[in-house]
Amino acid sequence: MVDRQRNSVIARAARRVLVRGESLVAAAGLVAAAIMVTALGACAWWTIHNYAKTADASREERVRAVAALISRSAEGLLASNETSALRRMVGEATLAQEFEKCRIVLPGANGLVVADGQPSGQSPYVDLPERWESDATAVTAASAMETVSRRPDGVLEVRVPLAIPGRGGAMLEIDDAHRMTVAEIWPLQAGIGAIATSALLAMWMGYRAMRRRVRVLGAIGEALRSSSHPDSTEGELVVSAELGVEAAAWNKMVSDRQRLREHLAGGKVAEKLASRRTRDGELGSACDGLWMGLMLIDEQMKVKYANGAATVFLRARREDLVGSEIRQTLDDAQVTEAIRGVMSGTLRNRTVAEVNRQSEGGANSVLRITVRPLRKEDIATAMIVIEDVTQQRVADEARNGFVAQATHELRTPLTNIRLYVEMLVDGGGAEDPQKRSESLNVISQEVRRLERIVGDMLSVSEIEAGSLKLNKDDVRVSTIFDELAGDFKEQATQKEIKLKFDLPPKLPVIRGDRDKIVMALHNLVGNAIKYTPAGGEVTVRVSEEKGQFNVEVIDNGIGVREEERELIFEKFYRAKDRRITNVTGTGLGLAIAREVVRLHGGDITIRTQIDKGSTFTMSLPAAA
Repeated sequence: MVDRQRNSVIARAARRVLVRGESLVAAAGLVAAAIMVTALGACAWWTIHNYAKTADASREERVRAVAALISRSAEGLLASNETSALRRMVGEATLAQEFEKCRIVLPGANGLVVADGQPSGQSPYVDLPERWESDATAVTAASAMETVSRRPDGVLEVRVPLAIPGRGGAMLEIDDAHRMTVAEIWPLQAGIGAIATSALLAMWMGYRAMRRRVRVLGAIGEALRSSSHPDSTEGELVVSAELGVEAAAWNKMVSDRQRLREHLAGGKVAEKLASRRTRDGELGSACDGLWMGLMLIDEQMKVKYANGAATVFLRARREDLVGSEIRQTLDDAQVTEAIRGVMSGTLRNRTVAEVNRQSEGGANSVLRITVRPLRKEDIATAMIVIEDVTQQRVADEARNGFVAQATHELRTPLTNIRLYVEMLVDGGGAEDPQKRSESLNVISQEVRRLERIVGDMLSVSEIEAGSLKLNKDDVRVSTIFDELAGDFKEQATQKEIKLKFDLPPKLPVIRGDRDKIVMALHNLVGNAIKYTPAGGEVTVRVSEEKGQFNVEVIDNGIGVREEERELIFEKFYRAKDRRITNVTGTGLGLAIAREVVRLHGGDITIRTQIDKGSTFTMSLPAAA
C-alpha cells in the first residue's frame, strides 16, 4: 500500500513537470544529450592528448636540431681552442631554448666541463690540453651515434658525441624539461568548449521544435503502456483531443476496441474450439508444414481438405478450394478416372500421373499427382499427393541431351581412327610413305580431340563438385601460341580459313596453370574456326596493357545474337542458329574456358554482330 501511494505521488509530480506524452521526447532528448556530451568530452580529451603528443614530438625535433647545430659549431671551436666563444654559444642556446642542462664535457680529461649553460656548473677557465685522448678513442667517439632518451620524470636527454680532429673526443649533453603549459592549450580548450556549447544549444532548439510534433506519439505510447494492465479502463486510454488529428483517430480506435471486446467476448471460446477441430489444430499444422500438397476428396468428388502446399501448387485460395469439385481445379482425365475408381472400390492401389501446367508468366511446370484410397467407416475417401518435379524433369532432359551429344562427339573421332587404322593394317600405306604419314597425323589429331572431349567432361564434373584446382607455375606464353598454330593449321587449311597470329615481339611470362590456359585457348580458337564459313579469316591478337595480358580471337563468322551473348557461356547451351545444325559440339567449351580464366583472376568477354563475326577477349593478370 505504501509503495502504491509513493508511485502515485511520483506520477503526479511527473505530470506537473511534463505534459502527457512529453516523457518520451524528454527521455530521448536526455539520452541524446548524454551521448553528445560523452562524445564531445571524448573528442576534447583525444584532441588535447594528440596535441600534447604532437607538441612533444615537435619539441624533440627542435632539441635535436639545436643539438646538431651546437655540435657542428663546437667541434670547430674546440679544434681552434676558442673556449670563450664556445661558452658564450652554449649559454645563449640554453637561455634561448630554456634547457635544464646544456654542457660540453671532455671525458678524456677527468670529466672536465668546457662549457655549461649554467655558469656555476662549468669548470674555471683553463687552457685545453693539446690532446686528451688517443687517436683510437677519438675515432670511436666520432663514429658513435647520437642518443635520445626520456627519463621517467619526462625530461628529454640528448647526448651527441663530438670528434675534434687531432685532439680527441667530447660529449654534448642536453637535458630538456619543457612542459606544455595551460596557456598553450587554452585556445584549444576554449574552441572545444564553444563547439560543445553551440551543439548543445542547437540540440535544445531542435528538441523544442520536435516537442510539439512528437508529443501526440508520446501520449499514445503512454496510453498503450496503460492498456497492458488488465483492469485498464477506456478513460485511461483516451488522450487529449487538442493534440491534433492523430489524437482524435486514436480516441475513436479506443472506443471501437471497447465495443469489439464486448462483441467478441461471447464467441471467443467457440472460435478457439472450432479452430482446433479444423486446420489450425495440431494435425492441421503438421499437414501445412509438409512440402508436398495433400488433399482429401469425398464421394461427391469434392475437396474436403487441402493443405498449404496444395493451394500453392494449384494456385488457388484455401477458401475457394475446400468444398469445390476437384475437376474445377485439377482437370486431368487420368486423375479423374483414378478418383472414380477409388470411390467405386475398383482401385485399391495408388495411381501416379504427371500433369503439365503453364503459369501466368508462360513457364511450364510438371506436377506429379498420386491418388490412393483412404477408407474409414465404409466411407470412400481419396487422398491426393502433389509433388513439383519440374526441376527433376529439366535435369533429366539436360542429362539425356548431354549424353546424346557426347556420344555423337565421341563416335566421330573413333570412327576416323578405326578407318585409318584399318587402312594401315590392310597395308594401304605400306608402300606410300606420304599416305602413312597422313594417316598417322589424322590418328594423332583425333586422339587429341578425344583427349580434349574427355578433359572437358572431367572439368565439368570438377566444376560441379567445386573441386577444380589450379597448379600454378611460370608459363611461357610464346610456346603456347606455337602449339596452337601447329594444332589448328591442318583444320584451318581443310576449311580454307586463313589463320593468323598477331603477336608482339616479346611475350611475357605469366603465372598460372599452363594446361588450363591451353585448354581455354583451344576452346576459343577451335570455336572460331568451327563457326567461321569456308574462305573466312581467324586472327589471334595478343597485347599487354595496364597489368593485363589480353588475347583476342577475332573471326568474321556467323556471329551471335544479342539475347544469346551470355547464354553461350552456360553449360550444354548451344546457339539456336539454324546454320550450325550440322556443326558438332557439346556446349561445354566456352563454359569451361570462362570458369578456368575466372579462377586465374581474369575473364572472357565477347563483342559480336550477326553475319559480321565475333571477338572473344581473354584477359589474365600479367604479373610474373
